[in-house]
Amino acid sequence: MIEVEDLQKHYGDVRAVDGISFKIRRGEVVGFLGPNGAGKTTTMKVLTTFISPTSGRARIDGLDVMDESLAVRRKVGYLPESAPLYPDMMVLDYLGFVAELRGLAGEEARRKLNDTIERCAIGEVLGKDIGDLSKGYRRRVALAQSLLHEPECLILDEPTEGLDPNQIVEIRELIKGIGRDKTILLSSHILPEVQATCSRVMIIAKGKIVADGTSEELRQQGGAEARLYLKIDLGSNGSSLSIETVRASLASLPMVKKVLDSEGESERIVGFEVRADGKYDVRRDIFQMAATKGYPLLEMRREVVSLEDVFRKVTA
Repeated sequence: MIEVEDLQKHYGDVRAVDGISFKIRRGEVVGFLGPNGAGKTTTMKVLTTFISPTSGRARIDGLDVMDESLAVRRKVGYLPESAPLYPDMMVLDYLGFVAELRGLAGEEARRKLNDTIERCAIGEVLGKDIGDLSKGYRRRVALAQSLLHEPECLILDEPTEGLDPNQIVEIRELIKGIGRDKTILLSSHILPEVQATCSRVMIIAKGKIVADGTSEELRQQGGAEARLYLKIDLGSNGSSLSIETVRASLASLPMVKKVLDSEGESERIVGFEVRADGKYDVRRDIFQMAATKGYPLLEMRREVVSLEDVFRKVTA
């Protein structure tokens, strides 16, 4: 649905986008992450025909964004970070205005307007001025304008910007529902939101794609450190078992980088923190070592590496 090949955008000597390439399949919901100034918004503006690239190509459903820009706009719904709303217009008047701009009229316009109002759950505010709405409802109205012409592809730039936690959850669920039958490229600084909403994540830094894959694949690509927390009963194996003995056994396992003391329950039930290579699951080795040596393993908990850890590692 979206194809980008060696895309570049320069502003004077600054390369905002520096030769990126990627493809997004029809029906995917893809998160587009990066620090401020990384090139996210510039890429989105190229895909929505707002600006032209310096070089390279971008296509929406096979249509070139430069050569067939009008046809591309018919297929794309765009929600910019600062949505173009008119505060003095009533919601219904505004959506009717957008429908007219999109070339919708008659029964088709009424059907699409009603479907969009229901999907975005804004029926109770249709008679209110946009300027009188809460941020959550204003964002819903902005999303409605991007959906009104039933586009096949949605490009959303910071869709939950400025919303409170309850409003973020509402918009997130709305986007997940829309994503069942549309292709979505979503930019956000809220990493848990991306992790909860998107099936795939791309990370851009200094104009280049530095990571691409599912959340789990990104953890592996980033080589993030895995942490496991263990509790072992020293008392049930006689006096020969000591903290030093167990620590040395854990440290000898492949891919283990460091073994630290962790919170235990008593002098007998002690805790360890095992840090290992994130690309390798060391849990099986720990279990087999404990079984072979007769270490009573009472608990083993793996701390999942967050998307934030990977983001910081690959964009540093």
